[in-house]
Amino acid sequence: MPLSADESLAGGDATALGSAVREGRISAVEAMEAALDAAARLADFGAITLLDEAAGRAAAQRLDRLRAEDPSALDAMPFAGVPFLVKDLGSPFAGIPVHAGSRALAARLAASAEDSDFAARLRGTGLVPFGRTTVPEFGLSLSSEPQAFPPARNPLDPRLTAGGSSGGAAAAVALGIVPIAHATDAGGSIRVPAACCGLVGLKPSRGATPEGPDFANHLAGLASELVVARSVRDLRTALQAAGGRALGPMPDVAFADATPRMRIALVQTPGVAPERAAAVDAAARHLLAAGHAVETLEPTTLDEASREAGTVFDRIVCASLAGLFEALAIREDEVEPLSAAAAERGRRIGGAQVLRAIEAGARIARRMALLFERFDALLLPMLASAPPPLGAFPTDDADVDAQWRRMTRFAPGAVLANVAGLPAATVPFGTDGDGLPLPVQIMGPNGSDLRLLDLADALARERPFAHRFPLASLR
Repeated sequence: MPLSADESLAGGDATALGSAVREGRISAVEAMEAALDAAARLADFGAITLLDEAAGRAAAQRLDRLRAEDPSALDAMPFAGVPFLVKDLGSPFAGIPVHAGSRALAARLAASAEDSDFAARLRGTGLVPFGRTTVPEFGLSLSSEPQAFPPARNPLDPRLTAGGSSGGAAAAVALGIVPIAHATDAGGSIRVPAACCGLVGLKPSRGATPEGPDFANHLAGLASELVVARSVRDLRTALQAAGGRALGPMPDVAFADATPRMRIALVQTPGVAPERAAAVDAAARHLLAAGHAVETLEPTTLDEASREAGTVFDRIVCASLAGLFEALAIREDEVEPLSAAAAERGRRIGGAQVLRAIEAGARIARRMALLFERFDALLLPMLASAPPPLGAFPTDDADVDAQWRRMTRFAPGAVLANVAGLPAATVPFGTDGDGLPLPVQIMGPNGSDLRLLDLADALARERPFAHRFPLASLR
């Protein structure tokens, strides 16, 4: 039973779809069939690398049977029957293989038989996984163009990147195939794709969501997992469902309570396109008018910490990749040139440099904590420019430093949040002359995730982004 046009326009997100399934206005099977149809119809955008139609249909049928037997059985599932896609990089979801966009891993790794802690919590919300999204090989790019699969194209302009490394996830959500999708962030990989595609995304605080039982994507604290979504309310629900009691190695995060008046620091960044810098200024004015205190900081305030964070990111990512290659006996001729070069760099780095990088990350975290004694949040640009054309982040180039420079120029404030363990959200705040989103980034101290989402929600309500593709299940 499709929903009306008014319902679709008013709430085209996972919350709306979950409510419709619980109330019997659409079945979980109908929602799944709509998602599968959209996945096939929009396959040229390259968002999805694997579909498990049988598993998706079977899980949807189970939910419909549960509801038929007991109409209240789905009441505790905010995303009951919502089709869901899993990123090809991160904690495993049972039955969906994780190959990090690499043929080398595809030849070595089978799908996990069990959910990770994180996956189990998301399934508990009623989400129904049925496939896997595109990533750059080993996540080493801010564009999702693995040689093993077609590139993920931006739904707003297929000539442009959808971002990386959660580019396939963002493309699938922006295309309306699903309203919400799994994403991970070790250097902007949730926030950048969301920003490219007009979505909202949150990199949670370090330790806010579980990475167990094997912590395979932890990267010494750089990586966090959550989702990309069409609405802030979906982000909040996903965080509250998946967050807390991460069961090691980090202590539990205490989420700060909401506050009506926050101290916000506006930090512009040199090299950001004028239209995008203006969007950040406009967001600051709106928050000031809403009763928050806003203070402008010098553009160079975060320069030193950001440069040092880039070095920490390089050391940990390359050393981790070298360890993976050693553990699985991956040869350089099995992977893309950038991956081979990054792993070779990791082998040269050695344990002493990795330890120094971890120590440097701790110092950066302290420096940011001192800044957050004065402020509750930072407001800064998310992207320096519009999403570039496909090919702007080549992985057939073995120059690792050149790739990091390209990534830093495009998303200048992204890696700092990962190294310092801070929550950071992105939300579109208007569009440019080509109709592409003008995203802003909001960063806060550890545990301020929900407060950041409050600010993001205020901005999203002021300038809601008009998605070009309706949600398939609510059409």
